[in-house]
Amino acid sequence: MEAPGPERRLAAILAADMVGFSRLMEVDEAGTLARLKTHRLELIDPAIAKNRGRIIKTTGDGLLVEFHSVADAVLCAAEVQRRMMRRNADVSPARWIQFRIGINLGDVIIEENDIFGDGVNVAARLEVLAEPGGICVSGAVRDQVGDRLDEIAFEDLGEQSVKNISRPIHVFRVRLEPATAAAESGKDSSAATSVTRKPSIAVLPLVNMSGDPEQEFFADGLTEDIITELSRFRDLLVISRNSTFVHKGKAVKVQEVARELGVEYVLEGSVRKVGDRVRVTVQLIDAQTDRHVWAERYDRKLEDIFAIQDEVTGAIVATLPGRVEAATQERAKRKRPDNMAAYECVLAAKVLHHRSRREDNAQAQILLDRAIALDPNYAHAHAWKACVLGQTWVYGWCEDRDATFQQVADELQIALALDDNDSDVHRILAAVNLTRDDHDRAAYHQERALALNPNYDIVVVQQGEFLTWLGRPEEGIDWIRKAMRLNPFHPERFWSHLGRAYYCAEKFAEAAEAFARITRPDFTHHAFLAAIFAQMGDAVAAGAHAAEVIKLEPGFSVAGYLATQHYKQEADRARHEAGLLKAGLPA
Repeated sequence: MEAPGPERRLAAILAADMVGFSRLMEVDEAGTLARLKTHRLELIDPAIAKNRGRIIKTTGDGLLVEFHSVADAVLCAAEVQRRMMRRNADVSPARWIQFRIGINLGDVIIEENDIFGDGVNVAARLEVLAEPGGICVSGAVRDQVGDRLDEIAFEDLGEQSVKNISRPIHVFRVRLEPATAAAESGKDSSAATSVTRKPSIAVLPLVNMSGDPEQEFFADGLTEDIITELSRFRDLLVISRNSTFVHKGKAVKVQEVARELGVEYVLEGSVRKVGDRVRVTVQLIDAQTDRHVWAERYDRKLEDIFAIQDEVTGAIVATLPGRVEAATQERAKRKRPDNMAAYECVLAAKVLHHRSRREDNAQAQILLDRAIALDPNYAHAHAWKACVLGQTWVYGWCEDRDATFQQVADELQIALALDDNDSDVHRILAAVNLTRDDHDRAAYHQERALALNPNYDIVVVQQGEFLTWLGRPEEGIDWIRKAMRLNPFHPERFWSHLGRAYYCAEKFAEAAEAFARITRPDFTHHAFLAAIFAQMGDAVAAGAHAAEVIKLEPGFSVAGYLATQHYKQEADRARHEAGLLKAGLPA
C-alpha cells in the first residue's frame, strides 16, 4: 500500500511585506519596531481575524496569511491599506509605514502549521509587483471575486513575467478609491453625507489695518494657521483657504458670504500694528441670526512676529470650537430629541456624559445609538459611545461589567477602522488601556491623540491625568491648568484631575481647594478629601468625609478602591493608601 501523499487544498493566499523596513530601522530602530508592533496589534491582526484569515507565518517585516474565501482576502487587504493610508496622513512621509500586498488563489501543500507550493510562490511575486500601499492579485482572484464587492475595483495590468515562475501571470491592481456607484447610476449621493451635518465655519482673511503693507503677510499667515488648526477638529467643517481668500480686500456682508459658502458661522477680524505692539481682533458670527457669538482682542509686543502668530492662533483655536459647540447646543435645545440629526445627538450626549450621573449616562447612550442609526459610519459617534459605556464600566452602572468592557472595545475598533485620525478615538483608547494598567500602550494612544489635536481641552487634561498616574504630578498639574485655560467652561471633573495631581505632589491644601470646586461630589471625591485632610492632620474633617464615603458606598474598602487606581509608582499608591487608612476608612 502506497503511503499517502502530502495534504493539499485550494486556498486564497495573502502575502504582505513592509516597504523600506531596513531604511526605517537604520534611522530609528526602537521607534520603527514599536510602531510596527502597534499597527499589527491594532490594525492588521484585527482585520485578519475579522475577515476569518489565519496567519501562517511572520517575518520581521512581513507575513503570510491563508483565507478560505477569496472575497475575505481581498476585503482584508483593502481594509488594511485604507486604514494605513489614514494612519499615515498625520506622519511625515519619511516615517510612513506602508505595505505591499499580493493575493493569489491556488493549490497549497500543508505541512504541520505551514503551507508551501506554487500558490504561495505566486502570492509572494504579486506582492513584489504591488506599489507601496497597494494590492496586486492574480487573474484567478479577479475571476472569483467578479463584481461582488462594493468599493473594490480592479485595473488590468496584463500578463507579467516574474522571478522563478516559468509562466506569465495575469495581474490585476486593486483600486482602493471608494466606488462611486451613486454617481455612475445617476442617483443623488447627497443623502449619504446629509445625515451628519456638522457645524460649518468660514474664516475670512484678517484685514490688515496697520497701513503697513509688510504686515500683510502676518495677517494672511495668521488666517491660514487658524484654518489649518481648526481643521484638526473632526466635528467641525472648515471651508478651505482657496474658497475664503477670494473675498480678500473686498467689503463683504457676512450673511451673503455664509450663503455663498454654505456655512453657519463666520470668523472675521483685523490686525493692527501700533508702535511696537500688534493688536489682533476676532469675532465669531452666527450667520443665520447675524448674532455675535464671541469676540476677543489680543495685544502682544512685536518682538517675534512668528511667535505672536503661533500664540494668537493657539488662543483663538483653543476657544473657538467650544464657542461653536455651545452655540450649536443652544440650537439643539430648541429641538425635540427625536428630531435631532446625528451630530446634534452626539453633541447632546457629550453634555450628558460630562455630568457623570447614572440617569444622564443612560440618556447619552440612547442619543448615541440614535446617532449611529442615522449614520453608521460616523466614527465620532462610535468613539463617544465607547466613552459613555466606559463611564458605566468605571462607576459600575452596568449589570455585566465584562460584557460592557467588550462593548467598549468593539465600538473603539469600529471607530478606529472608520477614522484613524480622530483624536477622540485615540484619547479613549488611551483611557481603556490605562484601565488595564497597560501604561505603554496608553502612552502611545495619548501621544497620538495629542499630536492629532494639541488644542483639544479633553485630550490636554487627559495628558495631565496620565502624567499623574505615571508619577509625574508636577508636569500633570501644568497640563491640567493648560486645559482649564483652553476651555474656561470646562467640565467639573477637571477639578478632580487637578486635585489628584496636587495630592500626588503632596500639595494637600491645593488638592482640598480643587476638590471643593465639585458641586456634587461622589464617594471617590469624598475618599480623596478624607485622605487629604488626614494627611493635613485635620481628623475632624477627615472623619466627616470618611463617613460620607461609607454612606454613599456602604461596601467601601481601601483595598478594593485602590484596585481601581492606576498608579505606576508604588510610592504614589502607598501615599494614597496611607491617607485613606489614616482617615479611618476600612482596610
